[in-house]
Amino acid sequence: MSQAPHAYEALLELFEGEGSRDYLGEQVSMAQHMLQTAEAARRAGAAPGLVVAAVTHDVGHFTGVVSGRDLMEGVDDHHDEVAAAWLATWFGEEVTEPVRLHVLAKRYLCATDAGYYDCLSEASRYTLGLQGGPMTAREVAAFAARPFAEDAVLLRRCDDAGKDPDGETLTLGHFRQDIEALDRTISAGISAG
Repeated sequence: MSQAPHAYEALLELFEGEGSRDYLGEQVSMAQHMLQTAEAARRAGAAPGLVVAAVTHDVGHFTGVVSGRDLMEGVDDHHDEVAAAWLATWFGEEVTEPVRLHVLAKRYLCATDAGYYDCLSEASRYTLGLQGGPMTAREVAAFAARPFAEDAVLLRRCDDAGKDPDGETLTLGHFRQDIEALDRTISAGISAG
């Protein structure tokens, strides 16, 4: 995959390519899922950094060596870490850290919210096992103390809401202003290539 000069162009390439594929056992495409997640974050009153984190949180499924398809076949693709590293080309921690922590947030919520597991889709329940299952009490305390943990929990809840096959049709253009406002390569006048 080529490295576009700015985040929006790089994301657009992904959304129009790999993003159009089915989303790992869900009834929406990868792009639809991320767009719905971002819209849920926006409706929740999230700051622009968290909205951008929401629209980009799963890019690691198709920017890494191990794909999301591998995840559904039983191999953890560590898409959270892959996405955060890839996104760091353009964005600061207000975007990358909630992305990095969104899988841990699922594990955290499964350990701390008695009804959360029951709200997960079948695919999310399956991947939870591959990702370590519910956190232990020690892991819960360590996660809660991390910077951006609260943002990651909100991102995770928006992630769960972003799987509606009848949801509103959005495009990446709906989030372009937020993406470009936070893209450091634009504000610095440099190219990521």
